[in-house]
Amino acid sequence: MKKIYMALFAFLVLIHAVCHAEVVSFLTIDEVPTASEFLPLPPKLTDTSFYNDWYRYQRGKSMRLTKRGVQAVEDADFSLQYLYKIYSGPFGLIISKENIPEITALLERVYETALVCKDKAKNQLMRTRPFVQFNEKTPVPDDEEALKNNSSYPSGHTITSWAVALVLAEINPKKQNEILKRAFEYGESRVIVGFHYQSDVDYARLLSSALINRLHANDEFMKQLQKAKEEFKRHQ
Repeated sequence: MKKIYMALFAFLVLIHAVCHAEVVSFLTIDEVPTASEFLPLPPKLTDTSFYNDWYRYQRGKSMRLTKRGVQAVEDADFSLQYLYKIYSGPFGLIISKENIPEITALLERVYETALVCKDKAKNQLMRTRPFVQFNEKTPVPDDEEALKNNSSYPSGHTITSWAVALVLAEINPKKQNEILKRAFEYGESRVIVGFHYQSDVDYARLLSSALINRLHANDEFMKQLQKAKEEFKRHQ
């Protein structure tokens, strides 16, 4: 009887480990693109190019009480699950582990890799966020305290969402425009709510694109991407 209990315990431990397996980045911090090596620094307050950042910030504030402003507040959600929700429609399939396990397995690791890329870039340069710079409130007050000392450059929301969108667009190229349109809106939402300048978002898209390009040189990524594409075909 004792052996049975021990075997049952070992089985439960194994199941727990599988269900709670840590998601691992495809790339190390040294392998992800280094933003400071190829992207320009964000404009300073005294630069003439900063005017566009200021203008877009003011334009964003004017949209906060509109339907688009409501969407921007919803888009403050930084989770991968939220990206699954907003991309399911454009992608043409419900994105969930239960429905498309190979695709979500790929997206989980892409998201984790994007977080590594985001942290590396933000740790290299501290740029004050717009709402802090101008001492103004945002429509997402619950996020202000946690993010007020976090670098505005580049936009983490944009890096992760754009990376996930690019991969989904590669899996389902017929829907690439719809997927990328929603991804573009998600990034613009960060300007509307006042957590980022336009240049933070623009440079984040470039960094994210460079990251996905680098991932195509990673064997593990390519193998999982192929599995994801085959799974998608089975749903057509």
